[in-house]
Amino acid sequence: MNILDKTALVVTDLTFSYGEKKALNKVSFQIQAGECTLLLGENGAGKSTLFSLITNLYNTHEGHIELCGFDIQKQVRQALAKLGVVFQQTTLDMDLSVMQNLRYHTALHGMSSKLANARIQEELERLQMYERRNEKVRQLNGGHKRRVEIARALLHKPALLLLDEPTVGLDIPSRKGIVDYVHQLAKEENIAVLWASHLMDEVYAEDHLIVLHKGQIKGNGTVQEVFSATQSTNIAEAFYSLTHT
Repeated sequence: MNILDKTALVVTDLTFSYGEKKALNKVSFQIQAGECTLLLGENGAGKSTLFSLITNLYNTHEGHIELCGFDIQKQVRQALAKLGVVFQQTTLDMDLSVMQNLRYHTALHGMSSKLANARIQEELERLQMYERRNEKVRQLNGGHKRRVEIARALLHKPALLLLDEPTVGLDIPSRKGIVDYVHQLAKEENIAVLWASHLMDEVYAEDHLIVLHKGQIKGNGTVQEVFSATQSTNIAEAFYSLTHT
């Protein structure tokens, strides 16, 4: 496999404005298969705007986005087929069961009933949620709802998983469980992950780190490369150095 085959996401000179307010300014980066990338930034840094552009919720912008070689504007269907998403706000139907929510998603992707059931069982078992498949979503706690959303995002075997602050509001054990799981997933399944967060303890030493501040990338590289560039010894020091200069 050559390097192009391994590139899940390419963002080039991406610029977006809300009226006269520039939310993103010439943002460029790449994400490779099997790589967990933490997009670290304060609220208002532009993380959710970036995700809205990658998922094609917004499509008026300057610059270029490619998912697995597909142009997000010119080859929308092929590009989005490679993408799994967990948004910050839940999009599950609270009055349906876990299984009903997931079956609806598999139907949207045109899966046969046999394949859908196999994929649902596989993903729920990996997240230790299969025994709760017939419960209504509203009966689940926040951490378990997030697990269902992650399972749903993986049903069609995407090449890139986007997570927009998925642990907001969760207790510490639930948050750690999800962070650990996603890192393990990237490594074992060779999925590229882009995880937006403002929580520095969600960054692991082996991660690709992107620091976004006021719509601009201030740091981009391995955690160690970012430490070296800022002469820092921890994430908090590096983040402060990059966002207060």
